[in-house]
Amino acid sequence: MSYLDDFEKIIREQLERVERMKTAQAAPDFAAMDKIVIGTIDGDGIGPIIMDSCRAILHRLLADEIESGRIELKTIEGLTIENRIEKMQTVPDDVLAAIKECDLLLKGPTTTPGKGDGRPNLESANVTLRRELDLFANVRPVVIPEKNIDWIFYRENTEGEYALGSKGIEISDDLSVDFKVTTTAGTERLARAAFEYAKNNGNKNVSIVTKANIMKKTDGKFLSICREIAEDYPQIKVDDWYVDIMAANLIDDKINSNFNVFILPNLYGDIITDEAAQMQGGVGTAGSANIGGRYAMFEAIHGSAPRMVEDGIAEYANPASLCRAAVMMLRHMGDTDKAQRLEDVLDAAAKDLNMPGDGTGNTAFDFTDYVLKHL
Repeated sequence: MSYLDDFEKIIREQLERVERMKTAQAAPDFAAMDKIVIGTIDGDGIGPIIMDSCRAILHRLLADEIESGRIELKTIEGLTIENRIEKMQTVPDDVLAAIKECDLLLKGPTTTPGKGDGRPNLESANVTLRRELDLFANVRPVVIPEKNIDWIFYRENTEGEYALGSKGIEISDDLSVDFKVTTTAGTERLARAAFEYAKNNGNKNVSIVTKANIMKKTDGKFLSICREIAEDYPQIKVDDWYVDIMAANLIDDKINSNFNVFILPNLYGDIITDEAAQMQGGVGTAGSANIGGRYAMFEAIHGSAPRMVEDGIAEYANPASLCRAAVMMLRHMGDTDKAQRLEDVLDAAAKDLNMPGDGTGNTAFDFTDYVLKHL
């Protein structure tokens, strides 16, 4: 039967991926590099507007390095829904080649076709890039000082339900099957990164989030491996929670400040980090990092907001999330001073500007002007 052949192909592809992970490249030493190429990708919807803002800010902040040639801000064209549909490629070959010439990526939101919208069934560009560049850790900080909340989420980025999100099999008109993938190597490297962060930042508490009581093979494996890695860090307090309970814990002010570092599989991490960002002030206030060996990609965690474009209010998009991602990128490069300068101004902008994203208040231009004047 054809679906059995499809299933065998999927399994073989995943086994090959496991072998590739075993020989992944180490992270570059940015301090030792003569030149760092930062690729900037507009994306769809409000993407070009917020990316123009962020580019202008980075050009001001990194003016000396750009002038000397130490840093290049490279604009990468073509990762738009129109071009992807025209070429019927989630990430067109020429765009992927240009991306791989960069050391770091700053990416605007991209649109993923949904069932029923009349577009071809293309995979999420983010999912494809995470897989192609092997960006295994999605790192998202959430800080709410007035509640004493300082969280950082390590979400697995290449496996889980998203690894094969567009490769499910329709067995018949009555039965469809999607797949969830957990590997030893994929989980170990994520857990190690989270525990190293916890150790290097004062032995912060680590919480492992799964649904291992139901998904016994995949989430069960994830939990067991995280617990094994935890044994190498006896100085760190570790606990584990089911995802539904953790969703409730985050909004429980009696206990939520007790949490620090979270390790989560892909889908749960996507949902829980959006909840956490909403508590911080909305998904428009949070950035995220996608960390691999050779490459790292930084992006806003919100979508492309097509409704804002359709309603003619795209100019009111808030660039804060993408700029927060740029802060994370600067820290990843080791430029902590400039990262702190930008973060301080973004904190001030959040207090002084009114950006509800509904066609009222300040615009993206106002935001850019404010940041440039206060850097």
